[in-house]
Amino acid sequence: MMSVSARAGALSPYLQATKQTVKSLRSLAAKGLVSSAAPGGIRMAHTDIRIPDFTDYRRSEVTDPNQSSKESSEARKSFSYLVTGATTVLGVYAAKTVVTQFVSSMSASADVLALSQIEIKLGDIPEGKNMTFKWRGKPLFVRHRTEKEIATEAGVNIAELRDPQHDKDRVINPSWVIVLGVCTHLGCVPIANAGDYGGYYCPCHGSHYDASGRIRKGPAPLNLEVPFYEFPDEGTVIVG
Repeated sequence: MMSVSARAGALSPYLQATKQTVKSLRSLAAKGLVSSAAPGGIRMAHTDIRIPDFTDYRRSEVTDPNQSSKESSEARKSFSYLVTGATTVLGVYAAKTVVTQFVSSMSASADVLALSQIEIKLGDIPEGKNMTFKWRGKPLFVRHRTEKEIATEAGVNIAELRDPQHDKDRVINPSWVIVLGVCTHLGCVPIANAGDYGGYYCPCHGSHYDASGRIRKGPAPLNLEVPFYEFPDEGTVIVG
């Protein structure tokens, strides 16, 4: 094995190359081929790297090396807070504008809102008759009931119904029944003033509804749907 002194005297390849270069330069200097000051004037790689100058990006208050930066720290902090606050306010306002426009774009247009309600003149519907209107792409049944129909539907035992619901819970004014003309079985359109109970009848699969729109016979599981409506006066109803 190599002795400790041998290992201590051994040089790395880099140092050996450097030592050899220095010897060569000294030999050339002795012969007068190069200046004896040449080794001291050798340019190293790290001396060629230019240090970047950030003076243009620095604030004028801190460019003077003879002046303490603490004297202008409060002013610089205030300016930073001002810029940060203004940027935050602008960002929040921009976000609010974007969200408002996005939500507005998802809202219903004016023509759609106009179709969301329908106003019906009740004086055009004679007693005992049913009229069909188109509302939101669906048939809407408005029925003017007779006194006999009102009494018959009010006297039905709700315990016998498939979808138990009293007549008074389905109407605001007993003389008027307002329901969607869509069968709750498969979405067919029933026929008014027909069926075993004198209300509505769906010929597609044989569902029978009474004059209150309640299912009484057939495969339909639920009563006809009652939409939201109100009477602004005795002769007008607004649905929707």
